[in-house]
Amino acid sequence: MTTPAQTESTEAKAPTSVVLTDVAAQKVKALIEQEGRDDLRLRVAVQPGGCSGLRYQLFFDERSLDGDVVTDFGGVEVVVDRMSAPYLAGATIDFADRIDAQGFTIDNPNAGSSCACGDSFS
Repeated sequence: MTTPAQTESTEAKAPTSVVLTDVAAQKVKALIEQEGRDDLRLRVAVQPGGCSGLRYQLFFDERSLDGDVVTDFGGVEVVVDRMSAPYLAGATIDFADRIDAQGFTIDNPNAGSSCACGDSFS
């Protein structure tokens, strides 16, 4: 026999979160400060499209949707909607500022293949 508290505890442990590196968290925090708003969070989503079938979306959002998975990284909240969460579980978001790469990158262990642009996967 399980109690409601035990059931909730089990559900909370499901791997449904992305990981934001410290470098990426600092960049997101700086970008939000530039916007001059304190109600924005980084929303990460997966949408149909791209040459491999699915593509990533990263954008600032103040909305809260039913089923959102919210994770805090040093004061930066990352939000993943419930439909995208299974595709992004365990994915790492980083920020590169090098001569050969600049911008946010996503290392996703769930992606079977990706296209050359790095923005879509299957």
